[in-house]
Amino acid sequence: MAAANTLLGVKLREATQRKLQRFSELRGKPVAAGEFWDIVAITAADEKQELAYKQQLSEKLKKKELPLGVQYHVFVDPAGAKIGNGGSTLCALRCLEKLYGDKWNSFTILLIHSGGYSQRLPNASALGKIFTALPFGNPIYQMLELKLAMYIDFPSHMKPGILVTCADDIELYSIGECEFIRFDKPGFTALAHPSSLTVGTTHGVFVLEPFNYLEYRDLEYRCCHRFLHKPSIEQMRQFNAVCRPGNFSHQDLAGGDTTSLNSEYVYTDSLFYMDHKSAKKLLAFYEKIGTLNCEIDAYGDFLQALGPGATVEYTRNTSNVTKEEAELIDIRQRIFHLLKGTSLNVVVLNKSKFYHIGTTEEYLLHFTSDSSLKSELGLQSIAFSIISATSKCSGNTSCIIQSILDSRCSVATGSVVEYSRLGPDVSVGENCIISGSYIITAAVLPADSFVCSLSLKMNGHLKYSTMAFGVQDNLKRNVKTLSDIKLLQFFGVCFLSCLNIWNLKVTEELFSGNKTCLSLWNARIFPVCSSLSDSVTTSLKMLNAVQNKSAFSLNNYELLSIEEMLVYKDVEDMITYREQIFLEITLNRKQFDLEAS
Repeated sequence: MAAANTLLGVKLREATQRKLQRFSELRGKPVAAGEFWDIVAITAADEKQELAYKQQLSEKLKKKELPLGVQYHVFVDPAGAKIGNGGSTLCALRCLEKLYGDKWNSFTILLIHSGGYSQRLPNASALGKIFTALPFGNPIYQMLELKLAMYIDFPSHMKPGILVTCADDIELYSIGECEFIRFDKPGFTALAHPSSLTVGTTHGVFVLEPFNYLEYRDLEYRCCHRFLHKPSIEQMRQFNAVCRPGNFSHQDLAGGDTTSLNSEYVYTDSLFYMDHKSAKKLLAFYEKIGTLNCEIDAYGDFLQALGPGATVEYTRNTSNVTKEEAELIDIRQRIFHLLKGTSLNVVVLNKSKFYHIGTTEEYLLHFTSDSSLKSELGLQSIAFSIISATSKCSGNTSCIIQSILDSRCSVATGSVVEYSRLGPDVSVGENCIISGSYIITAAVLPADSFVCSLSLKMNGHLKYSTMAFGVQDNLKRNVKTLSDIKLLQFFGVCFLSCLNIWNLKVTEELFSGNKTCLSLWNARIFPVCSSLSDSVTTSLKMLNAVQNKSAFSLNNYELLSIEEMLVYKDVEDMITYREQIFLEITLNRKQFDLEAS
């Protein structure tokens, strides 16, 4: 089994490196017709996020980090109620129609959903999940470049239509040298990856039509009978989604969770394609309803309507839905009747893996301790950074991305440092995330710390604030009343106790935004400072005060919530700070090369 997984890893690494090389050859160069996407569109949740994405795209194009001659767009969700990635898809279709009229019916379009606030991975909150840095490349690759590289073969084997994907996942696959994934059938076409039944409970699962081939193949084109969205294991069995090894060997397979397929498995989803006819049908529906006031899921609400076995029951499953329940059921049922009878084609990738990097836990795992993705994607422990051989960084089990570390600083096992400067006498504990920070004074960062600094523009002045908490803290958990905030936890400590340590009173003014949805996300507890280094130092003091149960008053500081930081964020200054680090590392490397020669 170990040998089989190793063989799969080698195949995935070879296939991935070929795609990366091909993308590298297109960066900064005009692309020929049909060679690349006609349009690459990224969704944004609001106008502030839209502006941040446009600024970063502009920088990438200016620095020739992306293929040229392609239309890059950012499509923002309408103001008002959250509409989910399904609503964002409908909104993007309307934007395409407005911009291109009937012309877009001949385009190949990549639509990347990146409209969330990344509350489970807050170092991506300010600049966006699609601009999350990855530990390889020069200049450093971000998720956008990786997506474009991994899908490099798709446009030339695709009929006009839209490929829909999310910003925080990675699909790696290996197929025969003369084979290509084709998106050329009417209706919808989705990629499928072999996975354990447990993984299937948190993904979409395909119930495939019977298959005649007796031999196992890397790439199979199948028809889907019906699609199950986050089903229970009992439902997978009930609807015959569970596959069992047959007479031919599946020993060299590993699912997205690296589970052996000698046992039972299911095929789970990742991205999907819809042809232009299906897209126009959805657009006509959106134009007819006018305004959407509920969250629609592109996977759960579009794909569950497809295939000959689809039934209307799922539309009434409203678990985790609040006040928009009545409208949601109506909209779901209308989508079901709109798409019913549309085919769902499935591209089964038997040698593939699906990785999700949307939480602090996943981020730390895949960038530090998990050797699989590091090997398959060529991730580095030290990526485009200045780090002395004498500094105490934990070899292959920590990760440094575009950062400058003094020779006397130390970074413990399982920690990630990105876009930061760490001076002497800085000690980073295990399993920490440090992002966009500047620490020049002596500092000890406790294990499991999350520290991320933002530049702010407040009343025309440049300010800084650093969010600091525990990597396992749940920023999304909320309570409805002030009397219940004792149920929230900050760095594993009762939040009410933390407020006492910081000498902060429990009032409505302690929280920004919705006063009946109180959480660490909208708690005004992070100091505003006039310098980046002061900002980090001050936030570390409040963190250490909680750890040591010693008083540290925040009364004399202007305080912001993370929610407010994102409103005041100064994207230009954050990009400038990263660029300064980039230029210093580049200069250092040139000097080193000169001395070496």
